[in-house]
Amino acid sequence: MATLQRIRQKIIDREYYLSSHAEEELLDDDLERKDIENAILKGRIAKKMKEDIRGTRYRLEGPAWDGRSIQVLCRFKEDANLIIITGYAL
Repeated sequence: MATLQRIRQKIIDREYYLSSHAEEELLDDDLERKDIENAILKGRIAKKMKEDIRGTRYRLEGPAWDGRSIQVLCRFKEDANLIIITGYAL
């Protein structure tokens, strides 16, 4: 399964969680969980970052519910769940 499909399936199956940093950033940009989900389900992987020892991170770009462009940074955890590291409006 391609990486983007795998990330999207985690969102659909609700096998992900938001980091506390992501929750703070979402509040700062007036974004909600549904905006992150929409960006992942309708967006694309803009960058794959392999240099982190904790695992590959993916930066996705996509639309929030209100149409704003947002970016989401995520990674797969050891237990195969997805963690949303941060999300913010562009």
